Amino acid sequence: MNTMCQQINQKHYLYALGLVVPWCIYRWYKGSRRVTKKEDKYVYITGCDSGFGNLLARHLDKQGFNVIAACYTEKGEEELKNITSDRLATLHLDVADSKSVAKAAALIKTLVGPKGLWAVVNNAGIALPSGPTDWMTIYDYKNMLAVNLCGVIDVTLSVLPLIKKAKGRVVNVASVFGRVSAFGGPYCVSKFGVESFNDSLRLNMAPFGIKVACIEPGFFKTNVTDTVAMKNNLRQLWERLPQDVKEDYGPDYLQASIDMLEQRFNMLTDGNLMKVVYCMEHAISAVYPQTRYSAGWDAKFFWLPAAYLPTSIADRLFRGNAPPFKPKV
Repeated sequence: MNTMCQQINQKHYLYALGLVVPWCIYRWYKGSRRVTKKEDKYVYITGCDSGFGNLLARHLDKQGFNVIAACYTEKGEEELKNITSDRLATLHLDVADSKSVAKAAALIKTLVGPKGLWAVVNNAGIALPSGPTDWMTIYDYKNMLAVNLCGVIDVTLSVLPLIKKAKGRVVNVASVFGRVSAFGGPYCVSKFGVESFNDSLRLNMAPFGIKVACIEPGFFKTNVTDTVAMKNNLRQLWERLPQDVKEDYGPDYLQASIDMLEQRFNMLTDGNLMKVVYCMEHAISAVYPQTRYSAGWDAKFFWLPAAYLPTSIADRLFRGNAPPFKPKV
């Protein structure tokens, strides 16, 4: 009897395997198809001074797309022009300034003409200040939200009519910390907002043939995760705290935070930025792009699974990885 049950179970496994393998092959084939006539398609990328945006601009330029790279600095524009083809155009952009966003959109409208804009990649963002919530001021939140969230919305709305013409793409760079809030400060708040904007935009734009994708990177070695800047940020936040808040945390908390930050970042950060760039490129050039892309082993196997844990378990996990201290109060 036991032998018969084992044989039935084995058949069930084989049937399941027989369904999974063809599905995986179909999904791979569907994802491998690419759009044609790249030379006629314009792609607008924000935050191209360095990091993901800079690499994506260069990568798409080599593939034949007409790249419009928005940089915050003149130096970023000049360096990008020197290493790319004549197809690539640069412009100055401050995503937190609506006048700058509108000026860029007017220039892009002239560049793309009646064909419209194939894709916009909202990549520009900042990560500092970052620290415990009671170390922050409302201005810290407003300044980061102006770039990471309002900037994404402003840039998207400014070129959405052009994307409708091309039935193109909107690619928003969020973070795994738009799915799970593992630390205090405005960064996670801003990325949760990007996720929400992305989802509502995807639903609203589907009738127009526009595809909206969200990129959710884990920890990568960029200016955003520079440990020197992060440690200096913690020191500056500590120095401006009222004395009573410092006493709440104790004199050893700052150094413990710095030591843990360096340890975690050295362990988690990935130096291969192309993992994220390939996700961005697929969202732009695939005939059937995904709605979400998780880039990095830590995103796939730790942060995203943690987002689905019961709140009590997730809280215990994250508190266990915070600097230890006994509050004075």
